[in-house]
Amino acid sequence: MSNVLTKTDFLVAKGCNKNAWLKVNKPEIYKQKELSAFELNIIDTGNEIDELARELFPGGVLVEDRHDQTLTNELIAKRTPVIYQPVFITDKYSSIADTIVWNNRTEAYDLYEVKSSTATHEGEGGRRAEEYKNDVAFQKNVMDTLSIPLGTLNLVRLDKSYVRSGDLSIDELFITKDITEDVELIAADIAGQMAGVHEYINRGEEPVGHCDCWMKSKSNHCTTFSYSNPDLPEYSVHQISRIGNSPKKLSALVESDIVDIQKVPHDFELTDNQRRQVDVAQSGRTVIDSEGVDTFLERLEYPLAFIDYETFPSAIPRYSGYHPYQQIPFQFSLHIIEEEGGEMTHAEFLHTKNTNPDEQFIEAIKHHLPATGSVLVWSQKFEKGINNQVAERLPHHQEFITSIQDRIVDLIEPFDGKTTVYWHPAFLGKSSIKFVLPALVPELSYKDLEVQEGGAAADTWNRIVSGEYSAEEAVRKRDALLKYCHLDTLAMVEIWKVLKQL
Repeated sequence: MSNVLTKTDFLVAKGCNKNAWLKVNKPEIYKQKELSAFELNIIDTGNEIDELARELFPGGVLVEDRHDQTLTNELIAKRTPVIYQPVFITDKYSSIADTIVWNNRTEAYDLYEVKSSTATHEGEGGRRAEEYKNDVAFQKNVMDTLSIPLGTLNLVRLDKSYVRSGDLSIDELFITKDITEDVELIAADIAGQMAGVHEYINRGEEPVGHCDCWMKSKSNHCTTFSYSNPDLPEYSVHQISRIGNSPKKLSALVESDIVDIQKVPHDFELTDNQRRQVDVAQSGRTVIDSEGVDTFLERLEYPLAFIDYETFPSAIPRYSGYHPYQQIPFQFSLHIIEEEGGEMTHAEFLHTKNTNPDEQFIEAIKHHLPATGSVLVWSQKFEKGINNQVAERLPHHQEFITSIQDRIVDLIEPFDGKTTVYWHPAFLGKSSIKFVLPALVPELSYKDLEVQEGGAAADTWNRIVSGEYSAEEAVRKRDALLKYCHLDTLAMVEIWKVLKQL
């Protein structure tokens, strides 16, 4: 008996065929890599938005058994007005729709596919829009095979411009777009692809050789990439900075059997930064532009304030004044050095009530942040963005927040992009503090912390304020958040010291 191709597995195959084969035939391999807190939060968010969108079509019947279409058939036979999560299964394919709504005028079911991303009323194109059309086309083909009367095909997404004011307005929160014509144009092509993927996942023997991601940069590698490509060197050409923006370069290297970064020819065309990364990797030596470091350090004015924010990207606006996915700033850590050779002090803030933290957050910064001097952050686009958003919601703090913006200096500059003046082989071409810190200050590490990265911090905070932890566990999680954020700013101080010692 052949495996039935699900919509999820089809979409996985669109990214990498072998990854889909392993997911179906060797799930233990596919599931070896645990999902991160960030990835789990994406799943939870999708489920939450799907359930909330049902309020657009109230009074529906939920099909809970995802592997049996008996109830779906019964509900459709009765022309049930609204059905949530209906199941459709043929001899080859299966899909689950989010919501179908009976249309008396057309005597057909209109399909509504809910996505957790944002959109505008003008509509958005790009790769994501194409993925959504493929998704709906798969469902249409399955339903057509089962002779389900099908009307319009619709995409439901969060309205990017919606701002919550008081109670959540479901009708204003979502945008519904009819994509029937777009889907009908590709349905036949998708049907052909479905047949090809179905045949592929039902191969009796595991496909040999590299997976489809062999020609993609590391950030685009599939879940089972390491398994399918065991001969990949520890530091490969896939990790060359921004190589994904130049697929022809990556293809030229890989097709020439140049996979190890150590083997990249000296005359191979790369950008200046890519060439520097490769040269540093091949020599194993750190390269420092001392004059560039001096120029950066000369911009700094005492007192020095090293600050880091932790935020939660709530897809559904939780408080008044918020847009979908606008970051909720719930925590900061602040290390201060008042003068040259002076002692370091520390201040922190963590809001753990399920209330809007904006006012307390900015008041705490106002209380602890020196009125003058440089404010150092790691990747200023983030902190400046949060500041601007808080100022928009709290205009009475606009003047103070503007004064902060004018003093911000980005500590990532010496290690990132066109401003790079410090290259280290252990950075692997990255400028994240998680790469820079172990190379420059190996005695400091996140490895022993309960919370080790921003996604986990956001998830932990959300679970605290949502009441998912016992009182005792919430206290422990709160302490874990404080330790994590404290290390973020302490790491910045120690990295600055390394630069200063030069």
